[in-house]
Amino acid sequence: MPELPEVQALTDFLTEHLVGRRVARVLPVAISVLKTYDPPVTALEGAEVTAVGRYGKFLDLATDGGLHLVTHLARAGWLQWKDRLPDGPPKPGKGPLALRVALETGEGFDLTEAGTQKRLAVYVVRDPAQVPGVARLGPDPLADDFDEARFAALLKDERRQLKGALRDQSLIAGVGNAYSDEILHAAKMSPFKLAASLTPAETRHLYAALRATLTEAVERSRGVAAGRLKAEKKSGLRVHGRTGEPCPVCGDTIREVSFSDSSLQYCPTCQTGGKPLADRRLSRLLK
Repeated sequence: MPELPEVQALTDFLTEHLVGRRVARVLPVAISVLKTYDPPVTALEGAEVTAVGRYGKFLDLATDGGLHLVTHLARAGWLQWKDRLPDGPPKPGKGPLALRVALETGEGFDLTEAGTQKRLAVYVVRDPAQVPGVARLGPDPLADDFDEARFAALLKDERRQLKGALRDQSLIAGVGNAYSDEILHAAKMSPFKLAASLTPAETRHLYAALRATLTEAVERSRGVAAGRLKAEKKSGLRVHGRTGEPCPVCGDTIREVSFSDSSLQYCPTCQTGGKPLADRRLSRLLK
């Protein structure tokens, strides 16, 4: 799933390639991708892209007509840039193509989604705040005003485990399954530790790990072409998706806890005092 660093990299890439150019056609291939119908996507045709922005994991294309094309790539969605789009309209079918945006220059991009669970979402709105997911977002963890005091206030009464709290978009925007694993590994904290139980020193340490992990990931992705961002993300991860490999910090074997629709990875030596976590939902440390 694209998270804050990848969506920020897409924002930077599209700022360079889209701003100042006019939309020729917006072609939905999978109608299910459209979550709004008024204004219609055709209202974007002829408009000039004036800015590209990011809200958490949402990508926002603003136009001179006052409309915004807001996209959430969900778990398996992606944006594929084309220096030259194929001639003719795309054909509906069972392939991954969900929507195509063509520019007057002949360039453009495709929104695609792999797998059978179709969660890619596209909205055409006059204000990004009209998108329910954007309206519910918590603060951006890389914003200048997101300081340690604000972070501590968010966690003070949070009775959930750290893993779930970090992934909650209404609490902190942009962090998903992968980077929550990376942040907790950098902070040397168990994913099952209760957020409200953190001491001031632990909160300070977790805040530093949050900011450093995301900042480093954004810097790694800066200037990377859209088509190479997935590989760049994977190459920079230390524990997420690396079950069975040695921890790059201590050499212990990275372990996994599986849930019904996701999994987390962690290092026992670095994060849980050497004790493995039981592989079941709502697990506690094995005794």
